[in-house]
Order: sequence, then C-alpha cells, then structure tokens
Amino acid sequence: MFDVVILAGGLGTRLRSVVSDLPKCMAPVAGRPFLAWILQWLEKYDNVGSIVLSLGYKSHAVTDWIESDSRFSSLSIDWVIEETPLGTGGGMRLAMSKVKADRAIVLNGDTFFDVDLNSFIAFSKRKDTPLAVALKPMTAFDRYGSVTLADDGRIVSFNEKGWCDRGLINGGVYCIDPRAGLFEGRPHRFSFEKEILEPMSREKGLYGFVSDGPFIDIGIPEDYALAQTFLPANI
Repeated sequence: MFDVVILAGGLGTRLRSVVSDLPKCMAPVAGRPFLAWILQWLEKYDNVGSIVLSLGYKSHAVTDWIESDSRFSSLSIDWVIEETPLGTGGGMRLAMSKVKADRAIVLNGDTFFDVDLNSFIAFSKRKDTPLAVALKPMTAFDRYGSVTLADDGRIVSFNEKGWCDRGLINGGVYCIDPRAGLFEGRPHRFSFEKEILEPMSREKGLYGFVSDGPFIDIGIPEDYALAQTFLPANI
C-alpha cells in the first residue's frame, strides 16, 4: 500500500483571467473539477491507502465538494489546511504528518502526469532512496527548467528555465519515504525545491525516474484550454 499527498493550496494567479474565485485544483475541466480527474486516475490503483489533500486558498471550495460528491466515496480522503502560507515544503510537511504507509506519492493539484506509480515506488525502493522524482522527456520547450540525469539515475542538477531542444523536466510527482526525516529541522515555512531537492542533487543523493506518460500542467490559460479535451482522452 502507498498513500498519496495532493498539493492543492495554490492561488491560481495565472488562471484568474479564465477561472476566478477557485483554487486551481477546482478549475472546471470538461464539466468536472481538475481534482476529480486526478482522483479518477488514482482509482485505477487498488493499493492506494489514504489520500491527503494539502489545502490553503479557499479550502472550503474543495472540502465542500469532497463532502457532497459521492463519486469518490470509495476513496479514503483526508485533508490539512494551511492557516498561513507555508511554502511548498511546509505544506508538504503538514500533509505528510497524516501519511501512514511506508511510501507516499506526492502530486501537484494542477498537474496531471501519468506515471506508473507502482513502478515508480519499486524504483525508489531498489535505489534505496528517501526521495525520487518523476521526470518527463520533452522537446522544444522553454516554460520549464531542465534536469540533468547521470547514467545511474542520479539527478546531477536542476537547470534554470531557457530554450531546450530536448531534455527532461521535473514532472511534479515525488516518491517519499516518510520515515527518512526529510522534513525534520526545517523552518516553519520553506521551499521544497530550494531546501530539499537542490541540496540532495548536489550531494548526489537524489534519483530521477523517467516516464514518458501523458503530461499537462494547467497553470497557464493556453494549457488549461487544452486540458478540456486532453484529460478525457487520457484518463
């Protein structure tokens, strides 16, 4: 069994022109909240334990929907709510406090990346690493920073955004061993990327799992529009 943490507290600032007054995970996609598509995808796995939502901005929009929609009553869904912004690291740590399995899959609530989660978890255990990152191969991009990967699967560096003909990006899906203490001794509010991912890559202790499954990030209006047909076709 594995647990799932979904980071769903984002303000959706870049989507305000098309989606107002909602957290990004609740943005309507083909008549349903984006989060509903993620939960439908997770239903394919019969070894998911609990799902913990990390909420912040307008959290009641999410909790009211979860409590009123019986579609996902078969899933064990819980949540934590940031009273003040905690950064990506602080929000993740708060949600991880409810994880009970020996591995947690962490997802972004505004991104869909069809990673084979069982293979991803097996990879992290085989590498005996407390943290693994799912990487997506992409071509002709400049919206994302690229990731340099060594032959043994270790992440060498996270590179700044810039034009890239071909490369790997951080797909925003992580496999974490909650017993490893990655979040101990951190400040109340901190960046997961700056305080954990980048130092671990410099210390050669971070592994990347390459997956070429369907990927979409609805953070900008153009990709949000694309999601209306992309998600029904790929989930």
